[in-house]
Amino acid sequence: MRTIERAPGAAAARPGRAPAGFPPVLIGLGLMLVAFNLRPALSSVGPLLPGIRAETGLSAALAGALVTLPVLCLGVFGRLAPLLVRRIGPDAGVLAALAVLALGLTLRGLGGVPLLFLGSVVAAAAIGIVGVILPGIVKRDFPDRAGLMTGLYTALLCLGAAAGAGFTVPVRQALGLGWEGALMLWAAPALVAAAAWLPFARGRPLPSGVAARPSGALWRDPLAWQVTAFMGLQSSLAYIVFGWLPAALVDRGFDIVTAGLVASVSALAQGLLALVVPTLAARRPDQRPWVVLVVSLPLVGFAGLLLGPLALAWGFALLLGLGLGGCFGLALTLIVLRAGDPRAAAELSAMAQGVGYCGAALGPFLVGIVHEVSGGWGWPAALYVALCLAAGTFGLFAARDRTVRV
Repeated sequence: MRTIERAPGAAAARPGRAPAGFPPVLIGLGLMLVAFNLRPALSSVGPLLPGIRAETGLSAALAGALVTLPVLCLGVFGRLAPLLVRRIGPDAGVLAALAVLALGLTLRGLGGVPLLFLGSVVAAAAIGIVGVILPGIVKRDFPDRAGLMTGLYTALLCLGAAAGAGFTVPVRQALGLGWEGALMLWAAPALVAAAAWLPFARGRPLPSGVAARPSGALWRDPLAWQVTAFMGLQSSLAYIVFGWLPAALVDRGFDIVTAGLVASVSALAQGLLALVVPTLAARRPDQRPWVVLVVSLPLVGFAGLLLGPLALAWGFALLLGLGLGGCFGLALTLIVLRAGDPRAAAELSAMAQGVGYCGAALGPFLVGIVHEVSGGWGWPAALYVALCLAAGTFGLFAARDRTVRV
């Protein structure tokens, strides 16, 4: 097993005890609230997309861009997270990003296609920054329970995705809102999370060395690229589902509410393996058996939803959700496990999510193009299967018992 070069002072964090006197349980609850808000901005658009297109005349290409652009922003703006951490610290960085997230969610509900795109970009930028920062916080505050905490916040993240997919249309109908008002409502929980995180925003820097400038060694490390590829490919699988599954189900004969509920069940199911996989996978040095399991499930689930009998749609949605939750939880766990200290976790998180999400943006975009050219969902299903196989291949390399060099 390769060894890492530890940053000076990296061992200063005390295992099992959060710094600055905050009880770990309070920090954990704060993390859960933050995590819940990292997906509704992305999953709430899909169920409304047919109505948005009908009302605004949005073309299929622009609809694909609306789904793809936020994913690209996760990667592009996620690269700003290390700079933000160096300037104001990780906890204040999370607080600032939550405020920006609420702003973006408000902007996209003010009406009109330009503000919809602008608000989506702003919200996704904030999500990308928070997503990069969180693994370093987990490594710092919960060094002995990294797998459990990664699983918990991943499960809450999946719950947020389920809420965005399943509640947006029913709430819109219940309150008599337009699509703009339904999208703007998601700013409220973001503000609640910001208020809950406010006490942690001062006096809690990462251990010495974590906020140092990246060493550049990761970019020459094959293992780091394997972790990055797995993160990007599994993310692409998830964002294809967020963006296109409701529209595909409507094309197959479901009404818009039922299509959103099927997508919500799939997103809700993600929470189960998102919690279980990191907790169990972190107990062993080698995670390759978990890669095979979690990649196989979405392959079967998505293909079944797009091509299989509609009578089995709920079962396929369950398989799809379980697999995507397991994939995401395992991807975040690999970032923590393949890093030997908080500095390595912060740098690997920035690389894996920054580069990975940029690559992941191609998935929803390509599915939109393939669907428009083919006129059906057979070729998009085949593309999804190919991405699953690629994710499994890189995941098997990334899951070996090794650590990156920083």
